[in-house]
Amino acid sequence: MSRSTALFICIFSLVNLSSGQLVVHDFVEVGNPGNSADSTGYGSVAYTYKISKYETTYSQFTNFLQAVATADPYNLYSSAYLTSITPVQGILRMGATGNFSYFADSGSLNKPIAHISWFDAARYCNWLHNGATVGANTEDGAYTLNGVMSGNGITRNSNALFWIPNENEWYKAAYFDPNKNGVGGYWLYPTRSDTRLSGDANVGGIYGGVTDVGTFASFSSAYGTFDQGGNLFELTDTQNNDTRILRGGVFAGLGEFGMPSTDRHDGNQPQDGDGGVGFRVATVPEPNSVALLFLGFGSLLWNRRRS
Repeated sequence: MSRSTALFICIFSLVNLSSGQLVVHDFVEVGNPGNSADSTGYGSVAYTYKISKYETTYSQFTNFLQAVATADPYNLYSSAYLTSITPVQGILRMGATGNFSYFADSGSLNKPIAHISWFDAARYCNWLHNGATVGANTEDGAYTLNGVMSGNGITRNSNALFWIPNENEWYKAAYFDPNKNGVGGYWLYPTRSDTRLSGDANVGGIYGGVTDVGTFASFSSAYGTFDQGGNLFELTDTQNNDTRILRGGVFAGLGEFGMPSTDRHDGNQPQDGDGGVGFRVATVPEPNSVALLFLGFGSLLWNRRRS
């Protein structure tokens, strides 16, 4: 190893994140099944589910890469992960094909992973579905991919244990409040408010880039999610012709771009990543643990019909 390479690696976490360490997601339960849709037409969900409290982070995605992408036949790693949206953010890949290793920048561990395509997120969900272990299958489980890397039309399998939330699931977790006005209803913003509040989200270019997930700790949704109004636009599982719908606000741009429930974005084609796009994960209501080690968990099926 050259001296310059050694100095470069010092910027990054020298502990391989997948070596004996659990992949950790915090989930909140979204109950109140059968709620009515908002005036926008979105938000009605007939079942109880869980959704991750935070956007998926660089540390979590680095674990995923280290577990399944030592050869990386599905191009899960992108050089854009090193030239992303803040000065201290990225994933470093070292080694040759078949022996790749991945290291997360030490300042990026709790920041949301950007430049994610729908296919990247779908393979991450398959990995979780299949145990989140080294070498776990990324091609089937939540989504039947079998090597497909572009195009639209793939839908979630009925027995998915982890998945990209569809638009109604995402919307409900962000804006619905079962206690609003005593009868339940929707907020305009995912901060339990119909007006903007000072310091409520990372939008409008104020912070110069993404912030750590959960930074705006006083401004959760009614169900307890964070950053659905800022940091990154988020992928949903809902198809729109040749794209997947995006929801949520983004750190850049002007004003509250993307933050209100009335803002809906057609998104990118599913094979395309973007520096302003990340994702969170949904799961079945049964799991109560935060750490996803899944010893034998893959045998659990949840056949409840989901839209």
